[in-house]
Amino acid sequence: MEKIVVQGGDNRLVGSVNIEGAKNAVLPLLAATILASKGKTVLQNVPILSDVFTMNQVVRGLNAKVDFDEEGHVIEVDATGDITEEAPYKYVSKMRASIVVLGPILARVGHAKVSMPGGCTIGSRPIDLHLKGLEAMGAKISQTAGYIEAKAERLHGAHIYMDFPSVGATQNLMMAATLADGVTVIENAAREPEIVDLAILLNEMGAKVKGAGTETITVTGVEELHGTTHNVVQDRIEAGTFMVAAAMTGGDVLIRDAVWEHNRPLIAKLLEMGVEVTEESEGIRVRSQLENLKAVHVKTLPHPGFPTDMQAQFTALMTVAKGESTMVETVFENRFQHLEEMRRMGLHSEIIRDTARIVGGQALQGAEVLSTDLRASAALVLTGLVAQGETVVGKLVHLDRGCYRFHEKLAQLGAKIQRIEVKDEE
Repeated sequence: MEKIVVQGGDNRLVGSVNIEGAKNAVLPLLAATILASKGKTVLQNVPILSDVFTMNQVVRGLNAKVDFDEEGHVIEVDATGDITEEAPYKYVSKMRASIVVLGPILARVGHAKVSMPGGCTIGSRPIDLHLKGLEAMGAKISQTAGYIEAKAERLHGAHIYMDFPSVGATQNLMMAATLADGVTVIENAAREPEIVDLAILLNEMGAKVKGAGTETITVTGVEELHGTTHNVVQDRIEAGTFMVAAAMTGGDVLIRDAVWEHNRPLIAKLLEMGVEVTEESEGIRVRSQLENLKAVHVKTLPHPGFPTDMQAQFTALMTVAKGESTMVETVFENRFQHLEEMRRMGLHSEIIRDTARIVGGQALQGAEVLSTDLRASAALVLTGLVAQGETVVGKLVHLDRGCYRFHEKLAQLGAKIQRIEVKDEE
């Protein structure tokens, strides 16, 4: 078992950091490769994360050939053979995002059988929007023995209104619609940059997708899709995490290749807090003076609102801003678990339903803490940077799902941090 050990108190971060391709983009991109009945699909700028390895196994389990050049950050997928209809439970059960193979398998084969997804502990994340959309496109859906089964000789176009702008459902329905007969319109669609990146790939494969990044996406079905080469969009959440790290340590950090437009909601709140954020030719620079930081009110919302995936890290920043800040979580329930761990470090906070009240500017002490999900892991490490003494963060399996060499990148910026191997506790 491995843990991250942070020596806190004097960790002003200075320098530049490179960010990876987006985890939240590459997983649906991998699912989309199933749609290509001709040619190979090459994905570049792929992050080396445990979730990516899991999705590779899901795609391999569907009888596609997957080659991952880790040194070059390139994945090549050949899905020109006969794609199988059943996604392997062994891998789907590990990761909720793997449900996005449902639409592509159904569109390509006419029959899909996918186990109910597993993954992280953040709320219920129901998949009813995925299923309602596929039913509107003519699929017959059944759920038995832990599996979702969908059948349709060929899906047809439909007008779909989503009750909530679900990212996963938007991705699933977009991909399914590419091979459907006719035109599919998805209203109240998710607008995240990862949606736009998926649409770019699909169009490069020969699909006809319009409106990605807006509330209404229109997909005109085609007879077949082909392989292509695509560069995965940069990870806005990793970029945001290092922006927060620079801000809360009074640092001066250039986040290379970060995209201002993708991080606009976060940047707006950083500026409101008194953080200096500037766009440069090589990326985004964040400078901060701790005495200037002000308490703020933040509410998570679907894009283009403040991202729920930055909520935990931003609460870490709130701990160093004098005064009372509030964080309202509207996207997922049960996403304040990290605050319980931060209380072990001396944080004064109160949680009432979907709102956390955080009293910042008070001294924090290092402690042994456990991560509860991916973003919470990063938040606990960041809090360790500003706490006095030693902080030890355990259960790194969550961190490894979405952060590549996080401790090494922080160390290169000046953090006193290391990752160590410890004996498993009895």
